[in-house]
Amino acid sequence: MKRIKLTALLGMAFITYSCQSQTKKMEKDAYPVTKTEAEWKSELSAEEYNILREKGTERAFTGKYWKNTESGIYNCAACDQKLFSSKTKYKSGTGWPSFWQPVADGKVKIVTDNSLGMLREEVVCANCGGHLGHRFNDGPKPTGQRYCLNSASLAFKDKDDE
Repeated sequence: MKRIKLTALLGMAFITYSCQSQTKKMEKDAYPVTKTEAEWKSELSAEEYNILREKGTERAFTGKYWKNTESGIYNCAACDQKLFSSKTKYKSGTGWPSFWQPVADGKVKIVTDNSLGMLREEVVCANCGGHLGHRFNDGPKPTGQRYCLNSASLAFKDKDDE
């Protein structure tokens, strides 16, 4: 019984350390748009702040864009940088907006995410460093990639707003 408790305690410590180290890494990276955490908090909703700055995740099938089929561009909700086009959005069945390619090279950055005891590819805005979601290698052709993003990290601009 003591061994089980010790294993659980060590596991929780590892998860806590992993999450904290990811947040600290975000603070060290330099991005063109930089603001204090107080500025981000005043400009973003509580949900946007949690996802974009604290690397949170919205529940599947709850975000405002997972079913959106309108034509347009998905921008970063924090800095308004163009990120993804509706032309590369597809139904992945995951409950989050999914794209097979960013709108252009250099718009997003892929960062190694080893939080929660898993090795994943985190997708961040290359302009402000905001957490968008994760990239997986199970997407459709031609890239085979799935950029699985949080709706709260995106701001949709329909075709007429471009």
